[in-house]
Amino acid sequence: MLKRWILDFAYYLDTSKSYQKRKRFFYNILEDDKNRYKKYIDIFMITLIFISVGVLIREVKFHVNDYLMFFSNYIISFIFFVEYMLRLWVSSSVSKIIVARAEHDTFLHREINLAKAFKQILKVKLNYMASPKAIIDLFAILPFFHELRLLRIFILFRVFKLFRYAKSFQTLSSVLATKKFEFLTLGIFASVVIFVSSVLIYVMEGNNPESPINTLFQALYWSIVTISTVGYGDIVPITTEGRFVATLVIMAGIAVLAFTTSLFVSAFTEKLDEIREIKTIEDVSKLKKFYLICGYEQVSREVARKLSARGSSIIIMDDDQSRVAMAKKDGYTALHYNPGRVDSYEKLNINMDKQIKAVLCLREDDIENVYAALTIRSINKDVFILSLLMSDANRKKLDFAGIDKIVYPQELVGLITKELVGKPVAFEVIHELRSENADVKIDELGITQRIVDNFPTVGDLGNKEFRVVLLGIYKYDHDRFFFNPIDDTLLEVGDYLLVVGYEIFILEFEKYLHTKVRNG
Repeated sequence: MLKRWILDFAYYLDTSKSYQKRKRFFYNILEDDKNRYKKYIDIFMITLIFISVGVLIREVKFHVNDYLMFFSNYIISFIFFVEYMLRLWVSSSVSKIIVARAEHDTFLHREINLAKAFKQILKVKLNYMASPKAIIDLFAILPFFHELRLLRIFILFRVFKLFRYAKSFQTLSSVLATKKFEFLTLGIFASVVIFVSSVLIYVMEGNNPESPINTLFQALYWSIVTISTVGYGDIVPITTEGRFVATLVIMAGIAVLAFTTSLFVSAFTEKLDEIREIKTIEDVSKLKKFYLICGYEQVSREVARKLSARGSSIIIMDDDQSRVAMAKKDGYTALHYNPGRVDSYEKLNINMDKQIKAVLCLREDDIENVYAALTIRSINKDVFILSLLMSDANRKKLDFAGIDKIVYPQELVGLITKELVGKPVAFEVIHELRSENADVKIDELGITQRIVDNFPTVGDLGNKEFRVVLLGIYKYDHDRFFFNPIDDTLLEVGDYLLVVGYEIFILEFEKYLHTKVRNG
């Protein structure tokens, strides 16, 4: 009967949406750095830690307010106790272990052995409780029993809880963890040197009544101070033999210090790129809206420059380290990720629906653009994707990949060539306009709903008043470019104006288009 009740209850918890939702909620705010509430929980816990340590320091020589003492000894300890129990709860699923055992035994046509399930549960929970972080959490609760004055010292263990809440401390721990063997070797070497030097100095100085080193503990203290190169000078050898030993210990201390420094430097050097990448991903996840550019070559470089000039946030992703370095040199946030792999987007920790304005697949390789588009579509069906098309033979592949807008440069080149054939002077003018050093610029202005409401036709734009020349208009619905359009040409959302003029005049004209309110 009891077994049946336990099984039913385990199945109920395992299938209960409300229970799993609550457990997932507590797991996220305690363990998931991506959760937006975790930051506030961490700040709150860090504040409690400093309050309790401050009270401990204050009460050494001064009276502490009874209410503050009660808050430190009971309230804070209780909060840490609740946190400890919650972490123990979410560290593993008891119901899943019982259900898995029941299904395993049922499948093998055996009687369900709950004893094995409970043994496994106990093992899993004890493994968590024996972890360094869990032990620190447990010690942080002990000051609750403040009547035992010795246990109040465990308040200092609350400081170690900072490693759990502060991201920088976690990064430091992970970096040093990569050198476990080296630090172990260093510890063994230093311990041997301290032990040998303690015994030697005790033997050399212990029989001299004038020597300050009269006990083995004093010898040990002297050895640690000397090998650490601190050298307080409160205990010094007075015999020739003792000073010779001191010389050897000082040289050994320099070696230990050099070894320690090299370990720290090498650990951080090896992890520096990873630390920078983690910081970059954290910054990207905080962006509200940005363009994701896949690939950084000639076309994407120009597109990034245009978007950046308009104040848009840009993230560049490329699988070539040299192109990533070039993007960073140009001042953009760039990641050495493959746009064609799902795990690249999982690492980014972003919400494609809310954060990405558009994905621009601008590799000058159609196959790479197809792979990137297919990968993105497997993650999100709705995000807008624009892709560069290098060969018209691959157009169907890009359409099949779910790309919303395909840009084929050869079509525009063909249109311009058709219009300017036999006009070499016109070609020279276009070339000069596209030069980076030219004072006059060609720019593209997108037509928004606000512009359409205020300026229904080309004739209403008033570009001549700003000394801006309208070369033509790209009609989005017709997928066609019209040179020198007539004044009656209707403007539609999604169209683009190709204008020529001094940069300052173009900026003023664009500002006018977006701020003008039509009379009547």
